[in-house]
Amino acid sequence: MENEVKLAAGAIVALAVATAALVVMPYMQVRDIKPPEGLKPYTSAELRGRQVYIANGCLYCHSQQPRDRNFGPDAERGWGRASVPGDYYYDKPHLLGSMRTGPDLFNIGARQSSKDWHLGHLYQPRAYVPGSIMPSYPYLFETKTTAEPGDEVVKLPPGQEPAGQVVVARPEALDLVKYLQGLNHTYPVLPPAVQVAPATAAPSATPTTAAAPAS
Repeated sequence: MENEVKLAAGAIVALAVATAALVVMPYMQVRDIKPPEGLKPYTSAELRGRQVYIANGCLYCHSQQPRDRNFGPDAERGWGRASVPGDYYYDKPHLLGSMRTGPDLFNIGARQSSKDWHLGHLYQPRAYVPGSIMPSYPYLFETKTTAEPGDEVVKLPPGQEPAGQVVVARPEALDLVKYLQGLNHTYPVLPPAVQVAPATAAPSATPTTAAAPAS
């Protein structure tokens, strides 16, 4: 019985230490993080698009966390600076991702701001990136013989449209594109370097000539 008590006590202590290290300490470090000045809250359309992004599993193939130059050439790939905690201030939950089957999307809104490109890429990725293994999302669109007033007709490359029909984006596709266009973290995150004025040299003391004693 005594051994069982010791074992249980040891397990409780180990759990407490692990909880402190993995939950409490990280929370203490980031609880006072403020959003960078250039970061804006999501709009209602972007929030809806974010849910479409999650529902379609985009985070399983795309990350949103460029690495520091010391850990990988993400900046050279055009993905932007390394992310900082404040970049995710409005993300609940965060969508950092853990795999890069496709490129990092932290700054996809800066790299590719065209709505037409995003809509067409969602409809048929290989029409825009030959050899892409990204799946298409035809259920985010509908085909019609004639577009109706208010329809967002997708402008596809030649040969990609269904014969005799037009492709119209559903609201979910438009919201998703709004979210992707909003992924733009090109604002500065560090305050400008303080310019220290060069120290002014103190004037050198001029030796005082002692008055000659009166003769």
